[in-house]
Amino acid sequence: MTALSTPSEAKETAPRSGLLLAALAAPAAMGVSGPSLALPEAARALAVTPAAAAWLMTAFGLGMAIGTPLLSATAGRRHGAAGVLRAAAALVALGSLLVLLAPNLPLAIGGRALEAAGAAGLNVAAFQLAGRDPSGRTPGLVAIGSAAGGTAGLFAGAAVAGVFGWRGALVLPLLGLLPLRPALRLAGGEPARTDDTPRTSAALPLDILRDRRFLAAAALMLALSTVNFALLYAAPRRVAALTGWGAVETGAVASVAALTGALLSWQLVRAAPALGPARLRVVLALGSAVALVLAVTAPWPAAVLLGSGTSALVTAGGQGLLTGAATGGLPEARHGLAIGLFNLAFLIGVAAGPALAAFADQTVQFI
Repeated sequence: MTALSTPSEAKETAPRSGLLLAALAAPAAMGVSGPSLALPEAARALAVTPAAAAWLMTAFGLGMAIGTPLLSATAGRRHGAAGVLRAAAALVALGSLLVLLAPNLPLAIGGRALEAAGAAGLNVAAFQLAGRDPSGRTPGLVAIGSAAGGTAGLFAGAAVAGVFGWRGALVLPLLGLLPLRPALRLAGGEPARTDDTPRTSAALPLDILRDRRFLAAAALMLALSTVNFALLYAAPRRVAALTGWGAVETGAVASVAALTGALLSWQLVRAAPALGPARLRVVLALGSAVALVLAVTAPWPAAVLLGSGTSALVTAGGQGLLTGAATGGLPEARHGLAIGLFNLAFLIGVAAGPALAAFADQTVQFI
């Protein structure tokens, strides 16, 4: 498998490369949602409150937000995507081991943060490699795979916790190591950096942060991501409260709803050229707002699930489509760093969403 270098080559290899890279990114997203329905069991086992146990989700988002620029700036600068993949795999393995052995919440949180930093590296490498495809199809497939992993993680985490205990739900990112070898072969097409290679990505990204198209895309992505990952925490709980279902049943229906939305985002990707940039942003923003209102206020489980699915649709579609918008006004040499910063905005939402949802839940209970 070779790098995507020309439009004709990209057209031929995009589906195959996209599926491989989606398989690399999906388990990282599972790490975000997987513990959601296992948190009550984790709280009982660790003798902490449910709000404290929610830090097992928040720490993962924070770890991904920190790991994204860290791995890109260290392993990625000298060794390219292959270096990011190797460093990320080591962190995932180390963090997962700590989670499995941790006797208390602080150590479990530390393990989750390490695991998340590695998962962030796998995610970044997947999007960097996908960015070689000028057609935009490969990034779209990776975004859909990531969204599918996040939604399937609801059910996978509940099912794994039911069989192996709550710790199993916290180490789902280990699945990202399965496609590591073929991903490394794909990354082999990227030239390694030498000391004589211009380090344009090392410069301060002021030009990127001043670019209006980048700022608009990153801000919208942050909003979409925050809402989506807040609902990954809150929507299953509302469904369980409205129906009385257990964790596995709730995880199954919530996963189906969100996964359906993520898969339907491909239709949004296909319709994007006809919509145009301005109308696309309106569709994404309105879709996310409607999803939030439905999931939080609707008294019917079906409406809550519809809101969750709609949020997954606009978030997955937005992550793929807004990546191009974020780099469209920048020179090609700055695209790699811009994509990293754009993904950082997404990951801040990954961390902020569950934290805000848990805070809102505790505030409502207090009132």
